[in-house]
Amino acid sequence: MKRILLKLSGEALAGEKHTGFDEPTVTVVANQVKKLVDSGVQVGIVIGGGNFWRGRTSETIDRTKADQIGMLATIMNCIYVSEIFRSVGMMTAVLTPFECGSITKLYSKDRANKYFAHNMVVFFAGGTGHPYFSTDTATVLRAVEIEADGIYLAKAIDGVYDSDPKVNADAKKYDEVSIQEVIDKKLAVVDLTASVMCMENKIPMYVFGLNEKDSIVNAVNGSFNGTKVTVD
Repeated sequence: MKRILLKLSGEALAGEKHTGFDEPTVTVVANQVKKLVDSGVQVGIVIGGGNFWRGRTSETIDRTKADQIGMLATIMNCIYVSEIFRSVGMMTAVLTPFECGSITKLYSKDRANKYFAHNMVVFFAGGTGHPYFSTDTATVLRAVEIEADGIYLAKAIDGVYDSDPKVNADAKKYDEVSIQEVIDKKLAVVDLTASVMCMENKIPMYVFGLNEKDSIVNAVNGSFNGTKVTVD
């Protein structure tokens, strides 16, 4: 893999606290990504906002406003994680699809490619910039735009199951599953919009548990025990 898009779960970054940040967890992630960068892999990152806000659970706030709060949550996450990455010796940039003053830079493919050429880790914050689109959709959209070789989904769960393993103790885990099957069976790897976009642009996805030892490095090197979502 020469260039990857890594999607990090906001909730997974919160560790056992489930909200906010857990610095030891983020530092472990940073050290893993540094190994990839040092080996020549270009890394783009999208982070969910679930450790701060899940707007779709609100019944009183207008959906557009709720989604905007969620976009800001992802920006906070990216700024924080970016700084932890810098503390272990990486260069980073945070890009957003809308102006945030001097806090971030405005996203463009050319700007992202320029940063990749300088061995920087690029954070794609703020989702797509529009309501009704999740960070799943933003992940696939940015992966398509930057021509990533694969999408790596680091979650609180260690792969794709045929049902929710938190509810069903007999849930079956897939070692490999096609994106068509994901869509047909509604396996919820990413949302439907993101799944279709992934299928149309033939970008494979790799789903694994963030909290497993060296999980990110192992996933990129092909020696992981998560689930590969194929697109052939």
